[in-house]
Order: sequence, then structure tokens, then C-alpha cells
Amino acid sequence: MIPKENSIDYEEFERMDSGNESLEFINGIVYMQAAPSVAHQIVVTNLSTEFGNYFKGKDCRHFVSPFDVIFENEKEKSKGQPDLIVICDKSGLNEKNYVGVPTLAVEVLEPSTTSRDYIEKMDLYMRFGVQEYWIISPRSKTVEMFTLQQNGTYSEPRIYSKDDIVKSQIFEEFLISLQELFI
Repeated sequence: MIPKENSIDYEEFERMDSGNESLEFINGIVYMQAAPSVAHQIVVTNLSTEFGNYFKGKDCRHFVSPFDVIFENEKEKSKGQPDLIVICDKSGLNEKNYVGVPTLAVEVLEPSTTSRDYIEKMDLYMRFGVQEYWIISPRSKTVEMFTLQQNGTYSEPRIYSKDDIVKSQIFEEFLISLQELFI
């Protein structure tokens, strides 16, 4: 991580990022993604399979990292790589990335990314209006679901654990058993 006093602008980041698919850029700070653990990959694979089944034939699509999401408005530009996203407004999809705001973003915790997922990414997703944000912990086998409220902030999390069935607040028919997620 580059310290905040050494933050850079997006154009400088783009020069660094050419061909490197493991970099994120949030609030002027460059973050390098480490290779995920086996437990992380199991969760991502299982959730991706469930999303694939659920969204088949529907208007929304899901994508798995590494896949760049460019968050941009008149004041800032950031690049993130959520572990999984669901996109319902496909107008921002191009050959390289997605420029826009996913409907749902999922981060699977790793020891090296926990604070970034809870602080920088949660703040980024909230500011740009990601409607639902899940933080999944393979270690504690929990899912925390944050839903964007009308005032532009995330709700207190709904916390799922053990034998619970996760139910999306946006995609109300999407259900997944935690026993299936953490196999």
C-alpha cells in the first residue's frame, strides 16, 4: 500500500496499471491484490455457481475477480476488483471492464484485506451507490449483508452464520445455504 501522503491521481495510476491485473486504486491509493487462499476460492467458486444458476435467463449478470470496475463521477475515479459483482445496468460493460456501479458487490475476507474491505471498499461502494454489499468470512463462516438505505448509507448488517440461509434484499428470490457456501 502506498501511504496516503503519497497518493496519486488516476492518470498516474493508469500508467502503473498497464497489463497488471492485480492492482486496485481507491481514494488516490494503490493496492496490490495478493493471491487468494484456497478457502477464499472455494467460497467464490460456490457463490459464483449459485449466482450463475440464479441469473441464467435474467437481465442481470455476475462477474468474478479479476474483473475491473471503474467507479467514476465528476469528483473522483477509482478502480476496484470486488471478488464478485452483479451488474443489472449493462450499459457500462466494455471489452476490458465495467464503468459504472454494480447492483451487488461481494468481498471474501483474507487477513491482508480485511480492513480495506470494511473501510475503504465499504466507503467506496456506499458513496457510489452499490445497493447491496456482502462481506463473507471463510474463517468464521459468516456473511454480513449491508443494504443501501434512502439516506445513502449502509444499514446495520444482517449477519448470517452456521445453518442460516442467506436471502438477498434486492434479489428476493436468491437464497443460498451457508452449508453450501462453505463446503
